[in-house]
Amino acid sequence: MSSIFSHAQDPSQDDNGHAADSLEPVVNTVRVPGPVAQAFAGFTDHTHLWWPLEKLGVYGAGSYVEFEENLILETADDGRTSIWGTLDDWQPPLSFHATWHPGTTALWSTELLVVFRAVEAATEVRVFHEGWEGAEDPAAAREEYVDAWPLILERFARFMGAAETS
Repeated sequence: MSSIFSHAQDPSQDDNGHAADSLEPVVNTVRVPGPVAQAFAGFTDHTHLWWPLEKLGVYGAGSYVEFEENLILETADDGRTSIWGTLDDWQPPLSFHATWHPGTTALWSTELLVVFRAVEAATEVRVFHEGWEGAEDPAAAREEYVDAWPLILERFARFMGAAETS
């Protein structure tokens, strides 16, 4: 809806005329050695071995993160649990889609799609993180993951045997 005052900005748009509530997806890609099935298993079956829980976990370095049934779950060393997300599309070894809300409730979920694709003798892993309007503070949540996903995927790539990049 346009303002009746020619100098007033439509409150639903930003300074560039874009919808203020349409934050772009965060997309990150990493290439890891080995076949797609191996990369998928490394990502989903061995998450506890590479996820940077000391920086990006609810309970810290002593906890354990896993894909269990239809949940992504972190368990503290004292047994407390935190649901990070719910898997709603599971297509091994090609992709999975989940709601995503580590450290908060499902009420404040974003959306996560992880896709695995063969590229030469390696696997490309691409993370699409979107649905920011579902977060309690959409802009802050997006900004957090702009910084977090490169760190997360770097740790995954090292775990899978990729050469370190500078």
